Amino acid sequence: MEEKTKTKKINSAIFNGDIKLVEVETTFIKALPGFSIVGLASSAVQESKERIKAALLNNDYEFPPLKIITNLSPANLPKKSTSLDLPIALSILFQNRDIDLSEYLVLGELGLDGSIKETNDIFAIVLGSGYKKVIVPKSIASKIAQIPDIEVYGFSNISEFFDFKPKKERIKKLNYKFIEIDNKKYFYNDNFKLDFKDVKGQVIAKRIALISAAGFHNILLEGSAGVGKSMIINRLRYILPPVSLEELLEIEKQNSLDNKEITFNPQRPFRYPHHSSSKPAIFGGRNSIGEIALANNGILFFDELPQFKKDILEDLRLPLQENKLLISRVDSKIEYKTNILFAAAMNPCPCGNLLSNKECRCSEIEIKRYKNRISEPLIERIDLYYQMTEDNDDSVLSSKEMFNKVLIAFEKQLKRGYLNSRVPENWEFDIENDAKEILEKAVNNFNLSKRSEFKILKVAQTIADLENYDKINKKAILEALSYRRR
Repeated sequence: MEEKTKTKKINSAIFNGDIKLVEVETTFIKALPGFSIVGLASSAVQESKERIKAALLNNDYEFPPLKIITNLSPANLPKKSTSLDLPIALSILFQNRDIDLSEYLVLGELGLDGSIKETNDIFAIVLGSGYKKVIVPKSIASKIAQIPDIEVYGFSNISEFFDFKPKKERIKKLNYKFIEIDNKKYFYNDNFKLDFKDVKGQVIAKRIALISAAGFHNILLEGSAGVGKSMIINRLRYILPPVSLEELLEIEKQNSLDNKEITFNPQRPFRYPHHSSSKPAIFGGRNSIGEIALANNGILFFDELPQFKKDILEDLRLPLQENKLLISRVDSKIEYKTNILFAAAMNPCPCGNLLSNKECRCSEIEIKRYKNRISEPLIERIDLYYQMTEDNDDSVLSSKEMFNKVLIAFEKQLKRGYLNSRVPENWEFDIENDAKEILEKAVNNFNLSKRSEFKILKVAQTIADLENYDKINKKAILEALSYRRR
């Protein structure tokens, strides 16, 4: 009776907007020597045949006089990641060896000399795969070891698998400051690269920036060119609340997909797309992650807001409301988290001089057309609005002072379970009666929608937290109402 051919199976995965598990299975059959990869492998994966052959031959592996067939399952899923090199190589190397890797996820690209290299999708794959044991390139192993509840085994060359003795990677402590609330650590970096003390005057604008950072509220600053709008928003990133380990891992996942180095610096993302950016660049395309997803847990800043394309501005509404973005494709649906602080700046008119001492060259029709590019539904998703004018005030407020206030408000919010901008729609605010009466009058007089009323309450709650009020009082409501765009 003819002996059945053996099949070696190795677990791997690819990132194609989301994580897809891939089973690499290899068998040797009696036929003319050759090497085939099947299962919708892209040209980058097909080229791995040459990398794998060179890597194994350069490390004294003798290929048998048989045909090698590797299948990437599921066969109907397109595969483009070069991190499949290592699992394919191991399915060949371990073909006739009794080594069980069924509990491991294997990822890595091969060099011609057998060196194992990292790819930008490995961190994201491991984070979302659900595997408890992973084999990865040594260069990224210590970073992946920061992910809780997994065992990480790093290898630097294919030759290390000839005598397979996996060594677990040690977890290194994060050397950043943190606060601990309910036995959970929240990390922060108090190195203020850009400091609010550089912004002279603009007391109200800085107050709004403080409220925005403390409660993660969307913000829009309007003012003439050079008044300090971008200067303030660029400094906003350094006073944002601390991050949990889960948020930090998500941030590093985004950094790795954006080809940035993984440093575990607890600085929240700051994405600053140009107004000429295309729709796929903002929201993501078929094979790329967009700016709005890369800004998750941080700031997405649109400078010159009315200059962005109309369809981009309108499509922002749902991710700002739902904190997620769903991209539907012919063969898949991909969901990105968009838990962002949306910050925007705009001129009061096309020439930018309307609120300055310079002469404005715009007609009333041009100004109206310019402002009408921003729809009312989008404005309703902005929590804080302020029209900045030039001032000669010399008052100074440093980022350190502002961040210390953010920390106080952050702790209060965590004890309630949510950042104020993220409280659920059925949330019951603790509000004083006279404050409630003022809000009811404002709702009736200005014909405010339920969404606007809810946003005013959320902003008022952040003000109460910053000022250490026990409840939302009259003063907090009046201040919150003053930051509404009329």
